[in-house]
Amino acid sequence: MRPARWIYLALLPLMLLTACSSSSEDELRDWMAQQKSQTFPKVTPLSEPKQFKPENYTEITEFDPFSVKKLTLALKKDSAQASSNAALLEPELARRKEPLEEFPLDTIALVGSLARAGQPVALVTVGKLLYQVRLGDHLGQNYGRITKIVETEVTLREIVQDATGEWIERTASLQLQERSK
Repeated sequence: MRPARWIYLALLPLMLLTACSSSSEDELRDWMAQQKSQTFPKVTPLSEPKQFKPENYTEITEFDPFSVKKLTLALKKDSAQASSNAALLEPELARRKEPLEEFPLDTIALVGSLARAGQPVALVTVGKLLYQVRLGDHLGQNYGRITKIVETEVTLREIVQDATGEWIERTASLQLQERSK
């Protein structure tokens, strides 16, 4: 008799919970039905599509995009630009690169200058290494060539691309860097 009593006691709370849940479920269903009956969707109608109107191409009033004259002029302009670019860049591509051309110019610092056999020599550092450079040596990644060495500055001629893609020459310089203590 005892096991049956425990089963009844265990089932009693379960039956009470199911009795309570059915009434709240009915209330929820009633509320949802009421909300559904009161809600009306608003659908805006689509506008009519625009009618496509093809237009005739009149070559008399418009320019011909496939004109041989226009194409010839564009090709001549491109070839002239390419030949001027090639003349500026070709000697740089033909020579062997120097060790200091591996480094960007902003990582190279001028730390001093001296004269050897009457020729100016600049002392530059890259990282913790010290290098001697002379007129005509190359520095930096933009085909930089040393054109002038004075006591406080090294002037370079670089070859870079401008916004239109043309190769142009520009001047760059390294200023003497004083050591901080």
